[in-house]
Parts: sequence; structure tokens; C-alpha cells
Amino acid sequence: MNLLAGLEEFDPGSLKRSELVEVEGVPLLDTTAANQELLRSFKAQPDDLLICTYPKAGTTWVQEIVDMLQHRGDKQKCARAPMYERIPFIDLFPIKPIPSGLEMAEAMPSPRTLKSHLPVQLLPPSFWEQNCKIIYVARNVKDNMVSYFHFHRMNQGMPEPGNWDQFLENFLIGRITWGSWFDHVRGWWEAKDRHPILYLFYEDMKEDPAREIKKIAQFLGLELPNPLLKEIIEHTKFETMKDNPMANYCTLPAFIMDHNLSPFMRKGTVGDWKEHLTVAQSEKIDDLCSQLLAGSGLDFRMEL
Repeated sequence: MNLLAGLEEFDPGSLKRSELVEVEGVPLLDTTAANQELLRSFKAQPDDLLICTYPKAGTTWVQEIVDMLQHRGDKQKCARAPMYERIPFIDLFPIKPIPSGLEMAEAMPSPRTLKSHLPVQLLPPSFWEQNCKIIYVARNVKDNMVSYFHFHRMNQGMPEPGNWDQFLENFLIGRITWGSWFDHVRGWWEAKDRHPILYLFYEDMKEDPAREIKKIAQFLGLELPNPLLKEIIEHTKFETMKDNPMANYCTLPAFIMDHNLSPFMRKGTVGDWKEHLTVAQSEKIDDLCSQLLAGSGLDFRMEL
């Protein structure tokens, strides 16, 4: 099941920016919402691994780390296909003839590694029933928001973002694809007490990649000798991945992702929000974090 082959038959003129449609109070892409029943009935298998995040929280980074771990550092195997084919995105339903993430997942042999941006309550129930391992990555709200804004600008299938101030307001009230950041990170944080979920923080990964990669290897039950660890750290550095066509989404045509508007891998730093937020906006977000994450035990670092 080849996504690039589907693209060759695709009419660029048929691509339009998505509209938001609510499913159980969560705004989703209209195509995802239209296929909600199909998604809910997806049959997870016990040896499936799911990588889940709020969008632009380090998803591709963790995917590449996991792929390197699973293939014992074999870079040729990790270059077998672009990331979106190696690890299907189950909640993505592009226009035909491009295959959906579900179709790609169902065509894959076991064991499968899959990706999702769904909030905890919309995940297909079979993942819970099969007790699948899940890696969740969370990123501080301010950097996450900035990165998501630029992603909306460059991804021509996402809803129109409007200007920065409009996007900021929509983001903070959760009127945005995959819903409220606050609900998303909190929902998955609470789920980790009931399910085999490794909950990682983007800021921790930037601070000490070796420590966090060791956590992932331990969670997956994989040995991680020192030479392999060093190789994975080097291969998954932001600068390396930004130049890796199998990870940086440059293999997609510009009518889908326009890297001239903003690269898919833009900065990969902690604290870039200071270039975008006013003092008043920053303080408003701090207040919202205090209210909406109160009592959860969740604590995010806004800088390193």
C-alpha cells in the first residue's frame, strides 16, 4: 500500500483546506470525522505499538528513534520509505486515490508501529482491549502552539489558520484540529495510570536525549548497548533529521506541504515562543495552565 503511488494519480486541483467537524465535542478534520465509525472499529493487535501526541509535539522525532531501536541502528532499513509510510497515521483520511492511514496499517505485517493524534477518549477501543503499548509525547503549550501555527500555514490540507492572533485565540479555546491541548495532554496523563503508556516530555528529550532514549528502549524491552545509543542520538538530532528526506516530509509535493512557506522541521527548540507571544499573551497562557492543569501533577517547562 503505497502513498506516493497514490499521489501520482492525484489531481492537485481537488485538494482544498479541510473544515472542522466536531466528534464528541472534539474538532477533527472533516474527512476524519466522516470516517469515525471506520476508525472506531479498527482492530488493534496485541503487539501493536502506538505513538501518540498532540500535533507538533515531537512525533516524528520519537518515530525515528523507535524505528532506529527496532532496526538496531540499521540506517538503510530506516531509509526504506518516508516516515508516513513506515509508521501509518491511522486518523488521516486523504482524498482518493491516496490510501488512508487505516488502509496502510491494515496492509502491514505484524508487529506494527502506528501513529495517532487522537485524544484519549476517541482512540479506537481495541487499543485498550489488546493492552497495546503506547508512547505519548507532550510539549509545552507555548512552543507547541507556535509550531502548530506554522504547520497550518505550510500544510495545504489543514484548516485555514488565519493570522497569528486569531490562531492563538482558537488554540486556547480548543477550536482547532484534534481539540484542546489542555484536554489532550491531561487526558493521556491520567490514562497512564491505567494502561501501559510511556509519557515523555519534549523538553526532557531536548535536555538529555540519551536518558529519554533509554526510557523508550526499556519500555519496549529492547537492549541498548552504548554504541547503538550514540548512533541513535546522532541520527535523530534535529539538524540530521531536517536533512533526512525519509523524515522531513520533503518527499510530499508542494501542493500538499509547502516548505517555502515554513519547513515541516522548522526550529526544534525550546523557548521559540518568546519570538511570537506578547507578555500579556504569555501571562494569559500561564493563567490557563494553572486553571486547566490544576491538580493533575502535570508540570511543563517553558524554557531550558
